Amino acid sequence: MVSMVEQFFLQSMNLLEELGYIGILLGLMVEVIPSELVLAYGGYLVSVGKIQFIGAICFGIIGGVLAQIFLYLLGYFGGRKIVLKFGKYIGIHERHLYLAEIWFEKYGAGVVFFARFIPIVRHAISLPAGFAKMSFWRFCFYTWIAVIPWTFFFLFLGLKLGANWQLVKTVAEPYVEPIMIGAITVFALYLTYSLQKKTH
Repeated sequence: MVSMVEQFFLQSMNLLEELGYIGILLGLMVEVIPSELVLAYGGYLVSVGKIQFIGAICFGIIGGVLAQIFLYLLGYFGGRKIVLKFGKYIGIHERHLYLAEIWFEKYGAGVVFFARFIPIVRHAISLPAGFAKMSFWRFCFYTWIAVIPWTFFFLFLGLKLGANWQLVKTVAEPYVEPIMIGAITVFALYLTYSLQKKTH
């Protein structure tokens, strides 16, 4: 017998398939289902010819960024009390927020980029960025350059796994850390270049 959770999951995947690109975008924006699974399923849809890979990447990036903008604005205008009161409805609990705040205070605005690759704080990090009134465009830029490799990676895995797309988390695990290290290295080089450019 199929459980309510499994039934909801299957119905969500069916809806995502019917909506195509818009389904990927909405799935990432709402994020009731983890982004890894939404993107992997998007990759599966590419593998069976339902949608195109480039279109899936574009809508995946847009959906991923919009989801974080919503959290940033919630933190910016709502503040900590509102987030603590209603955060549970979007899957963010006090322990997530507490950890994200510690990371933001310790590493500064750059954490908005590299925290995207780390479980637990990946989504919650947008909230302290909002609390701190971080520049909106700077926030969007850091989020955007982090969402690109994340989107590409899980869509590609979903494409390669095909009908076995639900195994994406297990398959992805050995690769997430190297991708995170690579992304942080690129980001550090970019910051170094920007600082040197300002001093000349």
